Amino acid sequence: MNTRSSEMPAPSLADAPVVIVTGMSGAGRTTTANVLEDLDWLVVDNLPPQMLTHLAELRDAAIVRNPEFALRHLAVVVDVRSGEFFDHLQSALDAMQQEQERLSVVFLTATDETLVRRFESVRRPHPMQGDGRLLDGIQAERTRLVGLRAAADVVIDTSGLNVHQLSAKISGLFSGDRRAQVRFAVMSFGFKYGVPLDADIVLDMRFLANPFWVPELRPLNGRDASVADFVWKQPGAEEFLDRAEAMLDTMVEGYVREGRRYVTVAVGCTGGKHRSVATAEALTSRLDTDMVDTFVVHRDLGRE
Repeated sequence: MNTRSSEMPAPSLADAPVVIVTGMSGAGRTTTANVLEDLDWLVVDNLPPQMLTHLAELRDAAIVRNPEFALRHLAVVVDVRSGEFFDHLQSALDAMQQEQERLSVVFLTATDETLVRRFESVRRPHPMQGDGRLLDGIQAERTRLVGLRAAADVVIDTSGLNVHQLSAKISGLFSGDRRAQVRFAVMSFGFKYGVPLDADIVLDMRFLANPFWVPELRPLNGRDASVADFVWKQPGAEEFLDRAEAMLDTMVEGYVREGRRYVTVAVGCTGGKHRSVATAEALTSRLDTDMVDTFVVHRDLGRE
């Protein structure tokens, strides 16, 4: 599935007129829709794909009648709940492409274990479960969405994110500086909780001494000045940060040439509380330039 022609540049999510939100059931589509509504997007949930072009036409007509129309950005949640209608998504996207409609596809996913836990917590069946097990429905949906995930502009794995962290990540992707050509999500994490599955780049801060073993620093985190001072006074810490910044700066122009607009930089330490948090905060501020817009997510902070 190709959601845009080769002549059209990859749109920024903050500027995209149309965003298709899709992915695995239980992976965070509702949270994403709520965030977009808070950002003044027009959000339509569970729309049959055949109606996509008609909805875009209604929005365009409203803008013609009223140039000050606030809801210029349209987000449509499309997923397997629409049953047989979902099979028409490809043709609907092709039709929008022929009309030169700029759109982006955001695909939300999570591990089977995470999805099982989420469905069990709300005690609701999976839309593709039928008479089988919950896991059968999840695996059937994952198989059905393979092509859509492969063609998506952005894939977000929400396995390690709570509602608030996912909201922060979506808000950062959709409300950034319009000048920026690449958006970096800088995510701190703890290796003992697993590497983020949607990480494009992983930085390991475990070569530095752990503030956890300093009694007065143990209850604090990397956003506290005393912890940050401890981290950056260690041999090699500042040099590592300088080289990480230089490496990412070098990669930015390549990302732009290759049409990559969204990059997740995961910064890890043992528990995701001290070293990784301090580094993520410092790296975020350094990378935020006219070319790059950044936001920080601390996945495991407060987990202990």
